[in-house]
Amino acid sequence: MNGDCMEKTNHTLIVADAGPLIHLDELASLDVLSDYAGILVPDAVWIEVEHHRPRVLQQANVKLIRQPPPPSLSKINAIRTLYTLHHGEREALALCLIHSINMLITDDTAARLAAKTLNIKAHGTLGLLIRAIRQDLRTLSEVLALLYAIPQQTTLHIRPSLLNDVISQVKTEFS
Repeated sequence: MNGDCMEKTNHTLIVADAGPLIHLDELASLDVLSDYAGILVPDAVWIEVEHHRPRVLQQANVKLIRQPPPPSLSKINAIRTLYTLHHGEREALALCLIHSINMLITDDTAARLAAKTLNIKAHGTLGLLIRAIRQDLRTLSEVLALLYAIPQQTTLHIRPSLLNDVISQVKTEFS
């Protein structure tokens, strides 16, 4: 776990894909995003979250900002088939480019690869939970409990071996 992999400032705007919003809510931990200045949520992502987990969009402690569908961008169109990006992921990446935002939260592997191609940092639910320790939003024991709860409490698809590796790294780094 690299200490500089996540933004430490609380004046940062980020863009969200649906996964982390849904999974953090499933863990009752959406507040780990509360120190961001705002979270831009593209229209397609908003609709997806509204369908699967509508209460996410009513959280008072997290500043979610619904964004209209962005215009089609040639960079996004060029990579959309290469990475098989869904509509919400394309809109999220387009918002990053349009607003010069260098952070996308997503749990989707294809979206992460596309973000890397576009020089956008991408972090998912696990990284956001680890960041919560660094930002003093959660204690080590709270984050470990959340990590252990992921298979039972969330719809996040993660290989058990990867989750175990992350838990081991967190214990090593923060103990």
